[in-house]
Amino acid sequence: MPSPYLPNTDADRSAMLREIGVGSIEELFQDIPERLRHAQFKLPSPLSELEIKKELSRLANRNVSLDNYACFLGGGSYRHFIPGTVEHVIGRSELYTAYTPYQAEVSQGTLQGTYEYQSLVCQLTAMEVSNAGMYDGSTAAAEAAIMACVITKRGKVAVSTTVNPTYREVISTYVKGRNLSIETVELNSSLSSDCACLVVQQPNFFGYLEEMEAHVEKARDIGALFIGIVDPISLGMFKPPGHYGADIAVADGQALGNPTSFGGPGLGVFTCRQEYLRQMPGRIVGKTVDVEGKPGYVMTLVTREQYIRRERATSNICTSEALMALAAAVYLATLGKRGLRQVAELCYHKAHYAAEKIANLKGYSLVFPKPFFKEFAIRCPIAPSQINQALFKEGIVGGLDISHIIDDSMLLCVTEMDTKEEIDKLVEILGAF
Repeated sequence: MPSPYLPNTDADRSAMLREIGVGSIEELFQDIPERLRHAQFKLPSPLSELEIKKELSRLANRNVSLDNYACFLGGGSYRHFIPGTVEHVIGRSELYTAYTPYQAEVSQGTLQGTYEYQSLVCQLTAMEVSNAGMYDGSTAAAEAAIMACVITKRGKVAVSTTVNPTYREVISTYVKGRNLSIETVELNSSLSSDCACLVVQQPNFFGYLEEMEAHVEKARDIGALFIGIVDPISLGMFKPPGHYGADIAVADGQALGNPTSFGGPGLGVFTCRQEYLRQMPGRIVGKTVDVEGKPGYVMTLVTREQYIRRERATSNICTSEALMALAAAVYLATLGKRGLRQVAELCYHKAHYAAEKIANLKGYSLVFPKPFFKEFAIRCPIAPSQINQALFKEGIVGGLDISHIIDDSMLLCVTEMDTKEEIDKLVEILGAF
């Protein structure tokens, strides 16, 4: 008997079957083996609401809470301290239930939050325009690459070998859908004249700092745009992309007040120079005045398929990650310039303390003897997977195993969350191998 919750009547179903050229539901699914169509699942008996809550609690308690673990894992998702103000603000029901402010007259709070986020991001990056946030850093980088191809009318994207491998994969997937090509380049090599842009990460995937001004000039020499992928926390102490001439700058804003949370959700930070505003994907919130002269916030630019004709759209992205963007805005407002610089300095100095200690251990060495921020790669005497297993037993989440890139190597990340005692314990355990 059809479910009473399905809106289709018997007549509706018969009409649909006739339209696709079959006589019955059974005929429709006859290509599927009968043993699969009528599989007997060994499911337990139904439970009451009380019983199912107890069962789910029992299963949930099997999870290991990492709150009591030291963590040295990075590679794109980072554990930073989140002030209580962030959770308090985004926990308000009128904010955490908001999706998209379609009706400006009833969405002033959400619109203002997005506007403040855009303003803070522009200050942080020293760029002229910011949109309302995208999915995450990797898709923001991919959208930036496509935007550069549209602006330059060229079809090739040059991406540095030191860009996060997962970012390179996402960019590759996006550009293939547009019949564009991607070229992975060494930064000390020349660029082909048909490149639309050069994409460089700062700090790069391995944690060390690039000579961004030189790379910007290399892109300028062939008329290409320069896209910088940045760590927003590093901008508390290092030169922002707007000061070294980036045309487009993107980042993953997860580190700005959002938890790692099993890898998501992220927050795509996207900024560019004002002359490229019309080609920017996503949406922009602006500030104006109403008929009474009072401040008001509106959608100023929305160049996506949901709002305009497909041939005029710059992207089909369908979100603004508004709640994550609000968290980032509250985080930046809470810390301020001095607070963000202090966080960056703590990351920098703690990471260098750890690197120096590990480099002095027998069998270990730094893979890249270059200036770095909070991540650094080490070469290990044995497989990093074995080391990470031993560390976890001692209450430590180890680094990212990058042996598939560099033999027997691990990428370690140190943030303000890691204490001297935890770093010393890490060094002690590493020294035992």
